[in-house]
Amino acid sequence: MTASASDTSGKPRLFLTRRIPEPGYSFAQEAFSVTGGERDEPLAREPLLHGVAGAEAVISLLTEAIDDAVMAAAGSRLRVISNMAVGFDNIDVAAATKRGILVTNTPDVLTDATADLTWALMLSVARRVVEGDRMVREGGFQLWSPFLLLGRAVAGACLGIVGMGRIGQAVARRALGWDMRVVYTRISGPLAAGQVPAGARWQYRATVADVLQESDFVSLHVPLDPGTHHLIAARELGLMKPGSFLVNASRGPVVDEAALVASLRSGHLGGAALDVYEREPRLAVGLAELPNVVLLPHLGSATVETRGRMSELAVRNAIAAVRGEPVPHAVNPEVL
Repeated sequence: MTASASDTSGKPRLFLTRRIPEPGYSFAQEAFSVTGGERDEPLAREPLLHGVAGAEAVISLLTEAIDDAVMAAAGSRLRVISNMAVGFDNIDVAAATKRGILVTNTPDVLTDATADLTWALMLSVARRVVEGDRMVREGGFQLWSPFLLLGRAVAGACLGIVGMGRIGQAVARRALGWDMRVVYTRISGPLAAGQVPAGARWQYRATVADVLQESDFVSLHVPLDPGTHHLIAARELGLMKPGSFLVNASRGPVVDEAALVASLRSGHLGGAALDVYEREPRLAVGLAELPNVVLLPHLGSATVETRGRMSELAVRNAIAAVRGEPVPHAVNPEVL
């Protein structure tokens, strides 16, 4: 739809930075005069600056940086930046707040999908699933052997969770079926007794270091902010148990990838499984060549059901904001 068409429709104007899944895409067309979103690919800077001009709402994804310059290009009518993601580190929230622009996200709906994917990563790296698949496909599997691709047991191991929010707790709940003891740390302190499932062995630890030293598997579930950038670097990797595994399905820059490569090469870590990367989609030098690493292309929320719910929630956030109604998920509610 062209900008001129949106001006005569009587509907508030929404700019999509890229195509979003159904039912959100059709829902947006019903509620807004929509521009953008024709293709499923990242939008270059100049088309982004041009496209947002005059919009009252923007729906963005993690692939687009929405900074102060983008907000300035949008103009004074911009009311809301609705991010189709639980994270929002691609948006300059401080600049938006200063301009009185609401920022929203899509939490909750992707919790289970991301927790499931975390377990897929954990099991894959521990049981060397990717190595085995490659061996069979390449004709390397000739005969069963008692020493063939020996992995490590998951059941009964200690799972460490750094960041015990919605997703961290969902990962921990799944550990109950694997008879795992869970140690965790979170900024806001230990969970209330009522938040721990019956029969679960969840134990709070005051520091990240405590979790790292005790765990056979460490899973990261923290947002990316200045305090979590390189939260896991050379020192922290050195604290992990020899032969232990690191899983990251949160944000790539939480881990110093160069330090991770060094730790894996040295044999200190048993392996790593990553869904996100420090300079996504680029990898740290040497990471792809390591056999004891599972690498996925940011699939945490990638189910048909979850992406559909995310797209719909992103549109609902935008609708509520432009109508002045209660907004389901505001990142900076102080602007209201």
